[in-house]
Amino acid sequence: MPTTTRPLSPPRPSLRPAERLCHATGALLVLSGLLHLVVFAVDGGPWDGPVSWRKPVTFGLSFGLTLMAITWVTSYVRMEARARGVLLLVFAADCVVEVGGITLQAWRRVPSHLDMDSGFDTAVSMTLAVGGAVLVVVLTAFAVASFRSRPDGPAGMPLAVRSGFAVLLLALASGAVMIARGVVLTRTGHQEAAYHSTAPLKPLHGVSLHAVLVLPALARLLARTGWSEERRERIVRAAVWCYAAAVLVTGVQAVLTW
Repeated sequence: MPTTTRPLSPPRPSLRPAERLCHATGALLVLSGLLHLVVFAVDGGPWDGPVSWRKPVTFGLSFGLTLMAITWVTSYVRMEARARGVLLLVFAADCVVEVGGITLQAWRRVPSHLDMDSGFDTAVSMTLAVGGAVLVVVLTAFAVASFRSRPDGPAGMPLAVRSGFAVLLLALASGAVMIARGVVLTRTGHQEAAYHSTAPLKPLHGVSLHAVLVLPALARLLARTGWSEERRERIVRAAVWCYAAAVLVTGVQAVLTW
């Protein structure tokens, strides 16, 4: 008798509500970031530093875009549909927790990360740290799935998806290093140094974070042209090398200023 297999991505119709929820959540996070940009324009204050409106702006925009990007990009990843849906929902919930905690602390006018001044602030900081660990687990699971089986999609998409996830893992690693270094400095009584210790790695973290959106989006746009598959593959490959060069430059800069 022929055997049956469980469906792979693209996801089954039953997962479409989960995808819509993730896209809607991502859009709301982006809107939150934009609204806090207005708050900054009205209220003023410093843009840099551990206490500023910059954090709810940049984190809202970044987490919102990343959530929508991951929801879209993973539709090309060959993995069991139910597992993908669960991971996406966990990722969406975690994004809300991260942005929510950062936004709450911005309104309270206290640092969101590495702040151990009170029991409540410690709880928020630890929640954000645990949330960061959840992000690493979920995104690593998607990355592993993209390398275990060739992703679907038009010419250049498999390379774009795999390269995007590979660079994203570097972003996660740099974020983990920032948190670990900051916690060590905080625990040893160097609170102010902890707030400034993350600065050298921020450019590397920011550049690496969005490769998983930029590269697959390029492959998708190229699919709308009349160019041959070979030509589109070459363009995506060149884009991957350019992105890798940008990551390398920011990485070297981070090491030199560490």
